[in-house]
Formats: sequence, structure tokens, C-alpha cells
Amino acid sequence: MLLVIDVGNTNIVAGIYNGKKLLENYRFSTDRSKTADEFGVFLTNIMALSGLKREDVTNVIISSVVPPVLVPICHMCERYFNITPMVVGQGLKVGLKLKYENPKEIGADRIVNAVAAFEKYGSRGKPMIIIDLGTATTFCALLPTGEYLGGAIAPGIGISAEALYSRTAKLPRIELLMPKKAICGNTVEAMRSGIMIGYFGLIKELVTKIKEELGGDALVIATGGFAKTMTLGTDCIDVVDQMLTLEGLRLIFEKNKKKEK
Repeated sequence: MLLVIDVGNTNIVAGIYNGKKLLENYRFSTDRSKTADEFGVFLTNIMALSGLKREDVTNVIISSVVPPVLVPICHMCERYFNITPMVVGQGLKVGLKLKYENPKEIGADRIVNAVAAFEKYGSRGKPMIIIDLGTATTFCALLPTGEYLGGAIAPGIGISAEALYSRTAKLPRIELLMPKKAICGNTVEAMRSGIMIGYFGLIKELVTKIKEELGGDALVIATGGFAKTMTLGTDCIDVVDQMLTLEGLRLIFEKNKKKEK
């Protein structure tokens, strides 16, 4: 079986594949203070609760945008699974043409998402806009011919709300729920209005601009921790694919596994 691990700034998402089938997926906090043993004990225990044994895992692939966490995660793979993991980065085949000024600057998660989007949705013949709604919100433009053009990066809705709380004296920390209206009569609802409706506007405007630059229509794919929440207030998202990153990791492993032998 294949263990895929995506290390994000806020969460780590892991999945277990048997061939092309995703058997289980797990989400846990990205804690820069955790050791390889702490990650290993947690992951093997949660796998056991799903009826999976660590001995069942024969290969591991990792993508990471948090270098300090990548080291203990790799050590965990070696210690608890007896596997040297494949790490997404320079030298791996991804099957895309990276039309970026400096391809080394592209986050591993953005590449992984683009690989999965191209494989799953490229046959529709439309350009694609991939929106990853996580700690940061990234917009990636991808042609159906496999050309990755780049995109835009914005602060994520979660850290935007947290900044409003932490950088002001009296505004509270709030739960990100849909406001009933734009004009609100109390502070919590007013904050929800500004954050949620304002963020819907950010998504809609960027999608509109990117579509214009792509020459018209495009398939808009959303993924990430806030993907489902943000589809509630905008009609510009065509597909929500929560497992896009895990699928991209599986595909990259398949493209490179012979090289690793």
C-alpha cells in the first residue's frame, strides 16, 4: 500500500492507497515541535483504528511547504515504516510544462494539485483554475495541454479572521459561519459579514480576472480545508475535490516509482 502525506502550514493530511483506491485519509495539526516518534506513534495508532497495519505500507510519498516539519516526517517514515520516502521536488517527473519564471519557487502543494487536476479534468478540454483554500489561498491556472501558467496567492480566510482578532483590542475571535445579511446589528455578525462576504468577493473577482486572461471559460476546482465552506456563498466554483492533493501525490508516485527502485 502507498502512504501519501501532504504537510501544510496548518494541517498535515495523510492517505492510504491500495492501488488507485483511497482506503483512508487523516488530518492532524502541523506541529513544528513534534518529533519523529510523536508523529509515528500518532499515525500508526490512527491507522490501527482503521484496521490498517504499518507493515501494509510499502511506499511513501511526501509533499511539504514546511521544511522544519519535513525532516521529522522523513525520519518517522524510516523508523516506523522502514521506508525512505519519495519527496516532491526537483528531479521528479510531474507531467506538466511549468511556465513559471522560477519553477523552484512553486509550492509543492500547488504542483501536486495541478497534476491531479490535469489527470482528472484535463480531458474536458477547458483551462482550469485550481483554488486551494487553506492557510493561504492559492489560485493556479492550468491549460488542458498541461501547461502550468502560475496564478495568485492571497491570505487564507482563517488567518485573515485570526489577524482581525489578534491585531485589535476589542474584536473577538469568531466562528466562520455564513452571516444572515451584509448589514449586521452586532459585532460578531458584522465581522462574519466582512470576512465571509468579503472573501467571497475576493474569490469571485480573482476567478473573473483569471478567466479573462485565459481567454474566456474555465473549469474552477476548489480544494483545501475551507473549500466546502466557501462554496456556500459563491457560484463561480464548478467542482469541490477535497482529495485532489492526495490524488496528485499518488499520481506523482506512479510516474516516478520505477526511478526509485
